Amino acid sequence: MPRSPPQFVNDTPLGKVTPTMWFILENWPLWFICAAMIVAAVIDGWKLKVPNWLTFPLILSGLALGACHDFGWLAGTGEGGFGAALAGCALGFALLFPVYAIGGMGAGDVKMQMGFGAWVGAFYGLAQTEKHPGAFWIVLYAFCLAVLIGGVLAVFMILFRGQFRRNLTNTKTIVGDLFGGEGISQAAERAAIRKPTMHLLPYGIPLCLGFISYLLILHAG
Repeated sequence: MPRSPPQFVNDTPLGKVTPTMWFILENWPLWFICAAMIVAAVIDGWKLKVPNWLTFPLILSGLALGACHDFGWLAGTGEGGFGAALAGCALGFALLFPVYAIGGMGAGDVKMQMGFGAWVGAFYGLAQTEKHPGAFWIVLYAFCLAVLIGGVLAVFMILFRGQFRRNLTNTKTIVGDLFGGEGISQAAERAAIRKPTMHLLPYGIPLCLGFISYLLILHAG
């Protein structure tokens, strides 16, 4: 059954003034995932943990939205089906799991990214259009922005807290674990040992900023 695409064009006066924000407000899956990412970022910054009560429903609801599209339900809420939502979820997992395995972030951050990927897959679909590059690229570009933002935040944290030698040693160890080619189990053991000496970055914050920033860039025209 043909799916009704989301409204990528808006001709109202408000839409001409602020096309990106109006586009988000017109498409509730986008403002929903934006709101969920902001809540996750706030909680992560507060407690250094993104709770399961937020991440698991986010993943499941994104997959459910894709399934609804396959059945022709919720017309106008996206172009991707269950397969696209599942692919976006899997890409979110694949991008962050190696970093999680070596102790670079928490499991909640990985699940947060999986939920984001599921919703992006269900809304945009995998196919490239004139308006967007497809869910895979959206997830990837947002992740790249998050990495850049996370790097800047990490530098500021180091400058604020000091202890440059310890942070440099931990950074070298993490990079070595990531690209050293050893098994995940050995890297995870070393990560558990060095965790008490690390200043953890609440990575839900750069993930949120990366996604929203790319969304603003994507629909700014």
